[in-house]
Amino acid sequence: MAKFEGQERRMPKIEACLKENGLGTLDDCRKLLEEKGIDVEGIVKGVQPICFENAVWAYTLGTAIAVKRGLKNASECAAAIGEGLEAFTVPGSVAEQRKVGLGHGNLGAMLLNDDTKCFAFLAGHESFAAAEGAIGIARTANKARKTPLRVILNGLGKDAAYIISRINGFTYVKTDYDFTTGKLNIEEERAFSEGERAAVKCYGANDVLEGVAIMQHEGVDVSITGNSTNPTRFQHPVAGTYKKWALENGVKYFSVASGGGTGRTLHPDNMAAGPASYGLTDTMGRMHSDAQFAGSSSVPAHVEMMGLIGAGNNPMVGMTVACAVAASQV
Repeated sequence: MAKFEGQERRMPKIEACLKENGLGTLDDCRKLLEEKGIDVEGIVKGVQPICFENAVWAYTLGTAIAVKRGLKNASECAAAIGEGLEAFTVPGSVAEQRKVGLGHGNLGAMLLNDDTKCFAFLAGHESFAAAEGAIGIARTANKARKTPLRVILNGLGKDAAYIISRINGFTYVKTDYDFTTGKLNIEEERAFSEGERAAVKCYGANDVLEGVAIMQHEGVDVSITGNSTNPTRFQHPVAGTYKKWALENGVKYFSVASGGGTGRTLHPDNMAAGPASYGLTDTMGRMHSDAQFAGSSSVPAHVEMMGLIGAGNNPMVGMTVACAVAASQV
């Protein structure tokens, strides 16, 4: 029997969603998916092992909606999964107000659409959440695309980028930015594995200008900002500056802010925001983003606190893509 965090206050919306889609109970949803060979719990916890049980059940509902409708297009499956995630948002919460569940579904749909060429995790690099999300995408996204999706991590610190690449089997790209000419030089590319993980490129920048140059070099058209470490020093300034450049140069760029929200105000980067605000990461996200989520890019408890589910926003990107691909292949 389904048991998960915050169940009582979530059930009215969940039951309405089940009824609307001709589904019985959450347990019926799990049984339906198991009969189709889809292990949602394995997929979700395979991306972020520390996620909450409500994350597993939210993706179970969303994936069941996609399967019930008989959707075969992975992008459409992702959008349907977003409906299930939205049903799990707590009434009156920041997540519900921003329709973050639907937002995650729509982001997954964009990444499974061949119009999107390059997706960037603008990362703090002290957190492994971006790596978790990238691995989830790398494992599955290209099974449903005609052209491979390029996935990069772009974060502050070259040593940190090297370490993350080595631990996760990514390809470390060593760059040098010429502040006089504004030119980005690629000095080395080193793959720490073979196969799907090596396709993920991990960059480390010394500052915002180099981070923007990396975005330009890769032709990033969709990104999500991490907000656990260095958000006001790097991620948001890079996204905002790149957004300005994209608008001025007719480049299509969709910027997602992974969150912010209450609980971020005591972070060292956010001290000036004040206890009554949503935090400086949240404020900066509103200045450049086309879509804004709620809560931490990495910490399940903080996303749960914002009224969504217990999973980091960055890992959720990988979860959505992986579940959508699985649903489309039934």
